[in-house]
Amino acid sequence: MTNPVVQPPASAYFITPEQETAVSRTLSVLVDNEPGVLARVIGMFSGRGYNIESLTVSETEHEKHLSRITIVTRGAPHVIEQLKSQLDRIVPVHRVIDLTIVGGEPGDSRPIERELAIVKVAGTGERRVEALRLADVFRAKVVDSSIEHFVFEITGRSSKLDKFIGLMAPLGLVEVCRTGVAALSRGKDGM
Repeated sequence: MTNPVVQPPASAYFITPEQETAVSRTLSVLVDNEPGVLARVIGMFSGRGYNIESLTVSETEHEKHLSRITIVTRGAPHVIEQLKSQLDRIVPVHRVIDLTIVGGEPGDSRPIERELAIVKVAGTGERRVEALRLADVFRAKVVDSSIEHFVFEITGRSSKLDKFIGLMAPLGLVEVCRTGVAALSRGKDGM
């Protein structure tokens, strides 16, 4: 009796070594600001096995009732193209832009990306001193403090926040809240 062939999982993110490598993409989606739109966009991701690494949503044009959804996702380039095409077909979606390739090939014009984190650290003595020193290096602001804790506010690229949070862990990291990535393309043109 032969062993059955094991099939790969039915996820859009399963990539064999022979296939393309996964890339990170920042998508900006302009939508009508109305009930259910976000659920439809997120439902499209989850229903097809796509993962969202970061999600930010806010009304950007009040008079026109438009919101911008910024999504950071990862997948093979052909999967990202399929994802953009599927997003474009959702009725309240006006435009989908891959901010990581605006103006040419991927990497030519990285978008301006920022994220905010609020980081609570408990510590006294040397740990307290080191937490304050690192906060100064990373330009994090103290927004709340007591003798036994600090709450820092830090903004920047996700990688900067990851590094700061990683350095706070051994000093008494209590909890973290992150906003997700907000992003715009470089240059004079908008969405």
